[in-house]
Amino acid sequence: MARAVVAAAALAAVLVSVLAPAAMAQMDSCSGDLPFALVGNYSGLACQPVWNNFVLRYHQDKNNVLRVVLSTMYSTGWVGMGFSRDGLMIGSSAMVGWMGKKGLPHIRQFSLRSKSGSKAAVVDRGFLVSNNHDHTVVVQQAKIYVAFQLKFSYRLSHQHIILAFGPGVPVKNKLSKHQDKTSFTFDFTTGKGFADGPFPYGLRRAHGGLNLFAWGILMPIGAILARYFRRMDPLWFYLHVGIQFAAFIIGLAGVVAGVALYSKIQADIPAHRGLGIFILFLGILQVLAFFLRPNTDSKYRKYWNWYHHWSGRLVLFFAAVNIVLGIHVGGGHDSWKIGYGFNLAILLVAVIGLEFMLWTRWSKNSASTPTY
Repeated sequence: MARAVVAAAALAAVLVSVLAPAAMAQMDSCSGDLPFALVGNYSGLACQPVWNNFVLRYHQDKNNVLRVVLSTMYSTGWVGMGFSRDGLMIGSSAMVGWMGKKGLPHIRQFSLRSKSGSKAAVVDRGFLVSNNHDHTVVVQQAKIYVAFQLKFSYRLSHQHIILAFGPGVPVKNKLSKHQDKTSFTFDFTTGKGFADGPFPYGLRRAHGGLNLFAWGILMPIGAILARYFRRMDPLWFYLHVGIQFAAFIIGLAGVVAGVALYSKIQADIPAHRGLGIFILFLGILQVLAFFLRPNTDSKYRKYWNWYHHWSGRLVLFFAAVNIVLGIHVGGGHDSWKIGYGFNLAILLVAVIGLEFMLWTRWSKNSASTPTY
């Protein structure tokens, strides 16, 4: 009996020695006082442990001003908190703090533009709106406190957050590669964090590939057939209609992929999304043009021609703009940029050459220029 009591006491002592520090660390992460230098502007913040030793203190007021104090264990290097529109590092903006080699605090905004290279993180760039006078960095008792205030045009709810730290002290505002990082979605209204699922890369590739092929390749080819190959009557007409219908169906599939992608990542890209909706609207007008096409001798035919030709030109122009914009906001690799640039160059050269041949033929025939 005595041996059983001794064994139980020993087991209890072991459990206390193992679990108590972890429990105290969890408790102390939010129960500890803020450094005196932060008490004035950063008092009364909600507190939430978010990752490893990282603790997030925050408050969002009625004017959508977000006050943040990010703290973690610290000896040297940098600590950063990024705000992402789609959960990815590329395209996000981050507030990064560190203590310089001379003991001076530093906190700057960085625009994260690539995973490597001299322009991976560009200082004093990004979409975060802040007042530099409201930022500070404090190191106390082996902890760093990165405090900053940001102004948003809307109330933050489910926001993609990226946390990272690196071992090297930045020199001339150049960040060393991070030692570790994480991403998650944080609800600033409830204080709950949600782990981000795997990014839907396949869905993004499908959205970009389908739309590029439909609006950026097939539709220009269909338009070229209609303008420069009318002597091949009626073959040009059937090819034009068939290619444009196929392009619209493929483009519509690309739009559906884009809607599914948006529902997963809630990316804040209003320009790209707005242009996409406008292009789809113009595409629907082009499809309707086929069914509303009057006879060639109808008095409404010239108005139909204006409507069909100019809406088609607008589709091609804005589609090219939106493809370039989509590649940019989607963080497309150089292969996407080079591939579409090469395709655009071929189309432009073909159009210039065919237009020259068309005008030469018209001048030789001394005929009036038809309105196509």
